Amino acid sequence: METRQVITALDALAQETRLATFRLLVQAGPNGLAASKIGVQLDVSPSSLSFHLKELTHAGLIGSRQEGRYVIYHANVDTLNGVLAFLTDNCCGGAPCGVPATAGRG
Repeated sequence: METRQVITALDALAQETRLATFRLLVQAGPNGLAASKIGVQLDVSPSSLSFHLKELTHAGLIGSRQEGRYVIYHANVDTLNGVLAFLTDNCCGGAPCGVPATAGRG
């Protein structure tokens, strides 16, 4: 993942409604949720939610599909994993991360 893509994703998540929306869609899993259900669960007006969904879509964090008259949104876990991989690339100087063997010993 390129630096610019990571910055765009992090920027999209750096807003309360968008972060809550993304977390809700992660919890919903691959089936996703209709925009109307997202709005009700988060108590966000349709016009405001539309703006936030557009920003998350632009960042590649969510996707959508049409089901009848509903637009169903889902989290794009591949993008999330890409951001996490970028942030943790070469974590711990290349050594496996975890609790050091000497931790807790005194």
